Amino acid sequence: MENKLTFESEDKGILKWITVIAIAVPVVVAILLFMPSKIDVASDWVFFLPHLNAVINTAATLALVLALVFIKNGNIQLHRTAMTSAFGLGAIFLVSYVIYHATAESTTFGGEGWIRPVYYFILISHIILAAVALFPILLAYYYGYMDKRAQHKKIVKFAYPIWLYVTVTGVLVYLMISPYYTF
Repeated sequence: MENKLTFESEDKGILKWITVIAIAVPVVVAILLFMPSKIDVASDWVFFLPHLNAVINTAATLALVLALVFIKNGNIQLHRTAMTSAFGLGAIFLVSYVIYHATAESTTFGGEGWIRPVYYFILISHIILAAVALFPILLAYYYGYMDKRAQHKKIVKFAYPIWLYVTVTGVLVYLMISPYYTF
């Protein structure tokens, strides 16, 4: 059995869109994070968003774990529901994350000692994997949605553990930095 992921002609158009989205989203996020001045929304409501994002990441983690349990038990419909929930939560998270980082300055981690390198290891690995995760996640979701199980299984071997790691470490980063929020 060949383990190579191949793309059928009808998939090529969607593959182009997935590629554009998977490149554009991290670029937009990087621009928003590093732009010299933040967008003024004249409101403090945005300072609630990191807390909301942690809840969203927690819910996405639970949806991902449930999806694994469901598929291991052969319940494809509940697996699809859980994965669609995780996908939707990821989209909501992304919008919330972009709004927050476009409008608020980033918080600096204030921990000292052994926890500092642990925090930065988790944060950096989280950022790198979050940046590269979108392509395999979108591709896996597309194949699952189109019921192309062979292709879905091949890409999920990479997409699922990365996505799960990103959601879990997102919560860990929040828990570690939340004492240093100044709002």
